[in-house]
Amino acid sequence: MVLVTSGPGATNAVTGLTDALMDSVPVICLTGQVPTHLIGNDAFQECDTTGITRPCTKHNYLVKDTEALARTMHEAFYVARSGRPGPVVVDLPKDIQFADCPYIGPEEVKHPSYRPQVRGDASSIEEAVELLAKAERPIFYGGGGLINSGPAACKRFSDFVRETGYPCTLTLMGLGALPGSDPQFLGMLGMHGTYEANMAMHQCDVMVCVGARFDDRITGRVEAFSPNSKKIHIDIDPSSINKNVRVDVPIVGDVGTVIQQMQKVWKARKKRRNNGKAVRAWWKLIEDWQGIDCLAYKQDKKTIKPQYAIERLYELTKRRDTFITTEVGQHQMWAAQFYKFEKPNRWMTSGGLGTMGYGFPAALGVQMAHPNKLVVDIAGEASIMMNIQELSTAIQHRLPVKIFILNNQYMGMVRQWQELLHGGRYSESYTAALPDFIKLAESFGAVGLRTDKPSELDDVIKEMISTEQVVIADIGVDQAENCLPMIPSGSAHNEMILGSEAKSFGKDEVSDAGKVLV
Repeated sequence: MVLVTSGPGATNAVTGLTDALMDSVPVICLTGQVPTHLIGNDAFQECDTTGITRPCTKHNYLVKDTEALARTMHEAFYVARSGRPGPVVVDLPKDIQFADCPYIGPEEVKHPSYRPQVRGDASSIEEAVELLAKAERPIFYGGGGLINSGPAACKRFSDFVRETGYPCTLTLMGLGALPGSDPQFLGMLGMHGTYEANMAMHQCDVMVCVGARFDDRITGRVEAFSPNSKKIHIDIDPSSINKNVRVDVPIVGDVGTVIQQMQKVWKARKKRRNNGKAVRAWWKLIEDWQGIDCLAYKQDKKTIKPQYAIERLYELTKRRDTFITTEVGQHQMWAAQFYKFEKPNRWMTSGGLGTMGYGFPAALGVQMAHPNKLVVDIAGEASIMMNIQELSTAIQHRLPVKIFILNNQYMGMVRQWQELLHGGRYSESYTAALPDFIKLAESFGAVGLRTDKPSELDDVIKEMISTEQVVIADIGVDQAENCLPMIPSGSAHNEMILGSEAKSFGKDEVSDAGKVLV
């Protein structure tokens, strides 16, 4: 729940509300409003909050009657959490806040029209399982809907993937739905996904999309997306189905419930499957793609590669129940590529809106919810500056989050696009006036650490982890490193830019970074 003041408090919340809407996060935002008799008079700090927030909320309310307040609050929580989760605004005029309002229990409130479908259509499930059973090049494609459906849904999904023996890829928002160490996991899909995940998606003959929305960062050029596959789409939000990509078998329902239904049908027809030889050949091709080692990089003794910093952070924290948040940019993609998430809800990031400044406030919320756990915000030096003032909040509320900055002095993703797609014409991507992060941390009462030497990296990470205070670890990394693989905007999955350390495969030529591999 979020509580903000009228006027600027409400307008400042718009970015957070849009972020929550795009990433399906249930939020109740209570906004102040001028007294009802002043609405429309341009009173001090008045704004049309419901009008402004209508496009960036799942629903919103303006309460003008004390009799309606309790019912509205219960409805708001129901709408925010049911179906596809999302943010709901309740705008509260000052006179309503000051008045005595009758209470109505939640059991007395039933939304008149909003009843999301939970169970999938039985005939559609039969059709989907029939396609899966006959598939020769199948793939599962899971998204954030799995995480939203809950840990039980993620376990059912993982169990079903293992029962089929088929490969699986996940979106940025779906990481952790299947353990990152699972041998059937091909890595993240999409613009900065792995070569094997993207190629498998491009060449599959049956795709099962579970709780994802075919975002443009996943599909690339839509007309070239998985061109020869039968597509099964499971989602609780019917408006997401056939919105971006036409599918062959749409199934509306809660993904956890639908997967459970599919498991029963799958087990019932297990002995009638005869696609084993084809699937083994499919896995052999995938293993060849994996042999390219698309995430390979070369670490020397002088300069810390950002990939190495993430790998060392993972190795030194993987035995703890660690929660990772990120800001937005190259560091976000490297974290998704190199930090393996074994459980759902251990990865919090801004996916749909890509909001710089997200990670630190998110880390504070996670730390508040899990006071005895390790919470690390993997940040870029530009993005952390968006909400650096929240160091005061962290210190005041004794929230010992760790800020792990990959500092290359650039807005790295902007610089990378300028290099690869705009002929190296750099503009406003370099930051020449960064603060001394150690002194900045200390000025708030936090701890500051810094290194740019590979030999010191482990010691800094260990000190960061063991310190029972807020820590900023400023890690100086290679300024010129690009986040690869990369599917350029408007390209297909089989048109990737690979790094120079990747290995060649078959007739494909993997050349230096900046060359397109088709």
